[in-house]
Amino acid sequence: MDFSFSSEQESIRDAIADICRQFDDAYWLARDRHGGFPHELHQALAANGWLGICIPEPYGGSGLGITEAAIMMQTISASGAGLSGASAVHMNIFGLNPVVVFGTEEQKQRMLPPLVEGREKACFAVTEPSTGLDTTQLKTRAERRGDRYIVNGAKVWISTAQVADRMLLLARTTPLEEVRRHTDGLSLFYTRLDRDYVDVREIDKMGRKAVDSNELFIDGLPIPVEDRIGEEGRGFEYILHGMNPERVLIAAEAVGLGRAALERAIAYAKERVVFNRPIGQNQAIQHPLAESWMELEAANLMVFKAASRYDAGLSCGAEANAAKWLAGEAGFKACQTAVMSHGGFGYAKEYHVERYLREVMIARIAPISPQLVLCFIAEKVLGLPRSY
Repeated sequence: MDFSFSSEQESIRDAIADICRQFDDAYWLARDRHGGFPHELHQALAANGWLGICIPEPYGGSGLGITEAAIMMQTISASGAGLSGASAVHMNIFGLNPVVVFGTEEQKQRMLPPLVEGREKACFAVTEPSTGLDTTQLKTRAERRGDRYIVNGAKVWISTAQVADRMLLLARTTPLEEVRRHTDGLSLFYTRLDRDYVDVREIDKMGRKAVDSNELFIDGLPIPVEDRIGEEGRGFEYILHGMNPERVLIAAEAVGLGRAALERAIAYAKERVVFNRPIGQNQAIQHPLAESWMELEAANLMVFKAASRYDAGLSCGAEANAAKWLAGEAGFKACQTAVMSHGGFGYAKEYHVERYLREVMIARIAPISPQLVLCFIAEKVLGLPRSY
């Protein structure tokens, strides 16, 4: 059993780190204060071919695995870009996996290269205001009329919709009361985000101001039949192919952000002198930092165990969910510890750790709550009765 990266994987990490060094703390502080999508980072990654790291080579990608993607996303987050940087390219990495797996050759040729080349941006439109994580209860309706579908409904917490050209949309094509299983009757589309029919309203939120989150109000959006991915009614099955990779990548990003926070806290603890000694000499400072290092390293092992199982074609639901839970908690604790290690200065924006703390909350909340991860492990791994 080898826990080290290959030389190719290390070169990926180093190449991404080189790109990220172009975007320093001042850049991300400005994005946090004033907003504005980090187009410069997005284009720098596109120019070097990284936006298609998991897309097959025939469609302009690199054809690499989730393991390599996790290395990439962790490196972006750990650079100090945090979730602002990672979220700017997150959709490219896992979002169109259903197109790769279930799309026709025509769809792959049409849909994938513009995303890889950075000519288009996409958003992931699944979550709805009244359904939360109960995806089978989606209310957004797509009714087929000849060679197109007409879509009406609402979505919420849709990242990058302010700048997106396309959206991966899950909608109900058969009413819930007419299907045998609740997971049936949902269909998946990858289509143009036509703002003549979609009202995009940004949500003012706690952190990650650079990457917008939105409510979408869809009123009569026409979608050509050729933009439907796979068979009608099997969209829930298709969307699952992106969920485990998403959990792995979020977990990798949480570890990366926790490491960035820990690095800052360690440096401050060595430099800050109180009572004629560096505060890092005090066990009350040392021990929480040491605990965070261990917790981040342990979470990281589960991240890459889950990634390696996914890439090997093995089941990884338990590992991906466990990685997301462990990394979300460890990343949060590391960021909180970094703020507290700075004392009052941890509350000041110029030291950056308060931004890290606000951003790491995303990895705890999304794309699945820590409580539902525990329910999943209890039921699917431990064999306990379903609790909800």
